[in-house]
Amino acid sequence: MPKSQSLPDPRLVSIGMQIRRLREERGYSLEELAERSGLSFRGLIYSEHGRRNPGVLTVLSIASGLNVAPARLFEDVSQAADKTEAEQPNDSRPAGPPASDVGDG
Repeated sequence: MPKSQSLPDPRLVSIGMQIRRLREERGYSLEELAERSGLSFRGLIYSEHGRRNPGVLTVLSIASGLNVAPARLFEDVSQAADKTEAEQPNDSRPAGPPASDVGDG
């Protein structure tokens, strides 16, 4: 039975797109950025495609390889997060009065 592949989180895709945009602006190939950042080619490509959730040290290494502040990698993430939240149903709250109304009386 084939393993089901879920869509990557839009926030990770946003980070990956920013990595790619910055890499291409500098004229770096994936191989060159991997070497400059001390990461594997495969790890870097998975991050660019939003298939990997990079840890803090990986983000710092990528930013260093691109010669940018780490915050630059997250510039468009809030828009992706807003889109993700808007698409998810908000049915996790229990039915009934808001918590601030409970106990008044």
